[in-house]
Amino acid sequence: MTEEKHIPVPAPAAKPRSARRRAREFAVQGVYQWQLTGDTVHGIERYLKESSPAFSRADETLFRAIFYGVLKDPEALKAALVPHIDRPFDEVSPVEAAVLFTAAFEIAQMPETPYPVIVNEAIELAKTFGGTDGHRFVNGVLDKLAAEARPVELEAVRAKRRG
Repeated sequence: MTEEKHIPVPAPAAKPRSARRRAREFAVQGVYQWQLTGDTVHGIERYLKESSPAFSRADETLFRAIFYGVLKDPEALKAALVPHIDRPFDEVSPVEAAVLFTAAFEIAQMPETPYPVIVNEAIELAKTFGGTDGHRFVNGVLDKLAAEARPVELEAVRAKRRG
């Protein structure tokens, strides 16, 4: 039997979190747990639902899209991320890897969500769950991935910023 490991749900911030933010938090927690335990997606989802009353305030549709989407083909997401990481993927912390997996899935598979929103949410998740400078690492990797995966959108965002 595998030992259960999970990221604790953070204490409530001054500003209430949206249902979409909560969905991303639970997706990151689920991917993190999967990396450490190898448990099934259904088992992890059940654990998350049963262990946190806050799950009922998450956008369950978004949670399931991201969580199940990541675990459907994590190797493809890893292959997309690896060229943008300055060290072997195995040396990336499990928390940062979970954030990168979830954001990479959204960038690749959810074009309806603007990439700056995805990157900003990932940065916030890395600040919440990760190490001191993990958010900078996540930001750098995802900016490079977004430039490769969404070049037209990236240019439109840059043009808008210029003026």
